[in-house]
Amino acid sequence: MSHAGRPVLHTEASIGFGGQEIRIVAEARWLLDHDWPVVIAGQPDSRLLQEGARLGVPTVAVRMRRPLDAGALLALRRVIDEHDVALVHTHSSVDSWLGGLAGRWRRRPVVRSRHVTIAIPRHRALVYRLADRIISSGEAAARVVAAAGVPPARIVPIAPGVDTARFHPAVSGAGVRGELGLEGTPLVGLVANIRGSKGHDIFLEAARAVLGREPAARFLIVGDGIGFEDVRRRVGALGLDAAVRMTGFRRDIPEVMAALDVLVLPSVRSEAASQVIAQALAVGTPVVATNVGGSGELVRDGETGRLVPAGDATVLAAAIVDCLGDRLAARAMARRGQALVRERHSLDAAMTRTTAVYRELLSRSRVVP
Repeated sequence: MSHAGRPVLHTEASIGFGGQEIRIVAEARWLLDHDWPVVIAGQPDSRLLQEGARLGVPTVAVRMRRPLDAGALLALRRVIDEHDVALVHTHSSVDSWLGGLAGRWRRRPVVRSRHVTIAIPRHRALVYRLADRIISSGEAAARVVAAAGVPPARIVPIAPGVDTARFHPAVSGAGVRGELGLEGTPLVGLVANIRGSKGHDIFLEAARAVLGREPAARFLIVGDGIGFEDVRRRVGALGLDAAVRMTGFRRDIPEVMAALDVLVLPSVRSEAASQVIAQALAVGTPVVATNVGGSGELVRDGETGRLVPAGDATVLAAAIVDCLGDRLAARAMARRGQALVRERHSLDAAMTRTTAVYRELLSRSRVVP
């Protein structure tokens, strides 16, 4: 699939680097690899721009302070003109106002992504009118957008795609286990940006309960974020220093996933379509997740993983113990999930759908080459 025309501009005002920003970089790199020129506009010195540049994605720094920031609006207009941008794709609230207005100003088609399942108050849904299409991260996020009054015909649900060239059954976790000195140890992990919505406190409570049944079990918390120090203090307060390892940000996530016996995602709110669930299943690692947002679209309880109520550490611990106690059944669920990811949730599949949205809008635009 090739395009070889004028670039797509991705905008992102976030200064963090979690699943949303990782998805932007991965999809931008995919576009370049498939002859779709692209440029990312992000906050100066943000991890997003650093990672984009590291992967060879063209980037431009634009300070975006608030939704109606005249300086940022003019800067994005200049980016559109100087790069001869064909289409603008926005991601967060602030840049969706700025990128949407700049795109409309220059008569370019605008796509807005909605990455979370937090309800949208009707009085805040005005920004969605700037977009020709809204790409939601899965069906649950699509329902949230529609509930805010956006016509369903303008919403296209596309869950994040997994790069199956990186996440596949042949990936080995032996190196990660060796590095951490955890060979042969039951290993349970939470891989996520460290913030309140991901349920790290629930994970730690569950870990303490699991240790009562599986004293040899060890737990990894992989990722960075605003809550890192709070979680580290909580580990100490619960007396879990010997059992829980916090690794910080890592790039070798396929190998980390392969090292785990169970991947846990105990989100308590706003999980649209988790990338880590799909990544774990792609390498064949069993998953225990909470029934928040779109997690149930991939984790079907007892079939492709275990799905438990959010906020209940006791039930979460029991599901983890079940997976550790019957490895064959857990791996069988993971293999079924793996087939689902391969069939419907690969990066190629997600981007084929995304570029179909681009093509539709570009074909109707006067600025198509």
